Amino acid sequence: MFSIGDFARHGRVSVRMLRHYDAVGLLRPDRVDAATGYRYYEAARLARLNRIVALKDLGFTLEQVGRILDEKVDSAELRGMLTLRRAELEQRIAEDRARLVQVDTRLRIIEKEGLMPGQDVVVKSVPAVRVAELTGAAEGFEPRSIGPVIGPLFEELCRRLDRAGITPVGPAIAYYEQRSEGDGSVVVHAAMPVSAESDASQDFSIVDLPAVAQAATVVHRGSMDAVMEPWQALGRWVDENGYRSAGPAREVTLEFTEDPSGWVTELMEPITAG
Repeated sequence: MFSIGDFARHGRVSVRMLRHYDAVGLLRPDRVDAATGYRYYEAARLARLNRIVALKDLGFTLEQVGRILDEKVDSAELRGMLTLRRAELEQRIAEDRARLVQVDTRLRIIEKEGLMPGQDVVVKSVPAVRVAELTGAAEGFEPRSIGPVIGPLFEELCRRLDRAGITPVGPAIAYYEQRSEGDGSVVVHAAMPVSAESDASQDFSIVDLPAVAQAATVVHRGSMDAVMEPWQALGRWVDENGYRSAGPAREVTLEFTEDPSGWVTELMEPITAG
């Protein structure tokens, strides 16, 4: 039988925490010395301690932990609960990391306000192009809304083109349109240039993107998580030079690598004289 100090050491918790678990009825000592009040624990109590700590670290309240343990959940069921909770926490962490990336991007934009160079902007015409495409919906234009939609769309489009025996003839094109319903949602288009005719048996659409007489363009290097900065710079250039937007903007993938830091994307904003 362990003293409370030794039990805390083996369980990798504090003595204060063990006293608290005793006070709330979560983990009673096996024996309390009547004369000294010292608490003693058997090694078998480590199993309950491990469950308490795991559940608590995964976000359950002590009241919830008590109910779970009192219902005598077996190891398999407990493992399933913990696995599910772990997945939820991992998803939350991923979302928080993505949010931090966007916060950093906006901070960089704020720091560079008034200093954005315009010499990298190129105005050019863009020819019409036939594309195979799939569409999806995103809640808004935020990268955290667009990213989870556009990536899977391109993966699925490539699989379907491969099944149909169609080889893309140009770089991938993403473009976005505001839905007409007014709820702020966005239609996401994942497109690949092709030289094929539309066929009723195809499980993707073939459409002709119109030519653009004038487009303000800039090249973005790196992950699309950081695309907000060049898009805002391009938007300011358009406004400051007396133009206005004239149709859905496009993102054309010039280079795609396993590492997103190696991506090269041309941003195209169709424009007309303001």
